[in-house]
Amino acid sequence: MSGNRELLEATLAEAASEDRAALIAYLPGGFPTVDGGIAAVKAAVAGGADVIEVGLPHSDPVLDGPVIQTADDIALRGGVKIADIMRTVREAHEATGAPILVMTYWNPIDRYGVERFTAELAEAGGAGCILPDLPVQESGLWREHAEKHGLATVFVVAPSSKDARLATITAAGTGFVYAASLMGVTGTRESVGEQAQDLVRRTRATSDLPVCVGIGVSTAEHARQVAGFADGVIVGSAFVKLMLDAPDEAAGLEGVRALAAELAEGVRKR
Repeated sequence: MSGNRELLEATLAEAASEDRAALIAYLPGGFPTVDGGIAAVKAAVAGGADVIEVGLPHSDPVLDGPVIQTADDIALRGGVKIADIMRTVREAHEATGAPILVMTYWNPIDRYGVERFTAELAEAGGAGCILPDLPVQESGLWREHAEKHGLATVFVVAPSSKDARLATITAAGTGFVYAASLMGVTGTRESVGEQAQDLVRRTRATSDLPVCVGIGVSTAEHARQVAGFADGVIVGSAFVKLMLDAPDEAAGLEGVRALAAELAEGVRKR
């Protein structure tokens, strides 16, 4: 069975045709429970998210800040497994029709087996993977299997990336390019810096892939600002913090839906 890379590409193209940025929501799989995580994805799409990133909780994150680390710890203590992430992708995609990627560090895939992981993700209806710590020069095996199974390979670029490095990364990636708005870990910020706009400009000079900006985007105003220069707006920690702070799961899910609606309005006011 082929994955849904083409659905991801079509969804981003449709947003562009509407002269707006796409809204991409990140939610950790297995948080607060597996069923609760699936419900959170549904709530984000109901609010207006175009694309979903399901995080595979990992004990040694390098990109995730304290909010997502806290959620990951809850998921890991709850016993979340890769099979639960595949179930999350399958059930959420079947319920919403949205393209769903998995965001994961390389170690869990390496231990699970690249062929097994890509085959199962495609079978679950996944659109691809975001791999923040996989060096492009070491990604050949992954890309071979991802291509075979119709999955996108999304790499992360940073403000520190030199132009030649950007060209190497974008030549190897598919789906879109994840542009980190600043040097640092995920989390909400007061503003999204000018570094992000410059990074998008430099990345676009190397590729026709959509460039989507994440890290630090948390409000409708942030979304509006980023939508003015990027093809997609990625929001994660703000959703997770709502769920962590909510008095109960129902309130958390309503918070996710409401924030997605605010952000969806923001990306339409570019």
